[in-house]
Amino acid sequence: MNASCTICVAVAASAIIAATTVAVPAIAADDPAVLRQDMMKSVGAATGMSAAMVKGEAPFDARVAHLALRVMNASANGFGALFPEGSETGAETEAKAEIWSDRAGFDAAVAKFRDDTAAVLAPPPADLDAFKAAFGQVTQNCGSCHEKYRVKK
Repeated sequence: MNASCTICVAVAASAIIAATTVAVPAIAADDPAVLRQDMMKSVGAATGMSAAMVKGEAPFDARVAHLALRVMNASANGFGALFPEGSETGAETEAKAEIWSDRAGFDAAVAKFRDDTAAVLAPPPADLDAFKAAFGQVTQNCGSCHEKYRVKK
């Protein structure tokens, strides 16, 4: 790997890590709405980097693709727990009431996100074509969940 690719990987990894380690106010540990918003910011950063590779705006790097999918999977593994009863309001949440009124449907959507991200990681995509397919599968899942369970801005 040449030096510019190594730098690109380092910058990409740093961006994802920075997005997942934003300074969180002291109350965040007790506020599931803030925690889920921070988690979605890290998924958004991983999605943005992935989209840039898929669109050809950034060079494909299998390590960055793998890291992005791992961020999505790690988030999917804990995301459902951040919607307990009573967290329907506050923190300028974009969560729709359907999360709580259709809990079984929401839990199924989160499980699908978790399973889809786990499936594309075993083994992780090694080339751009494989990554495009994996990323498409995962983001289709994201879109359908956002459509049903997220308030449009």
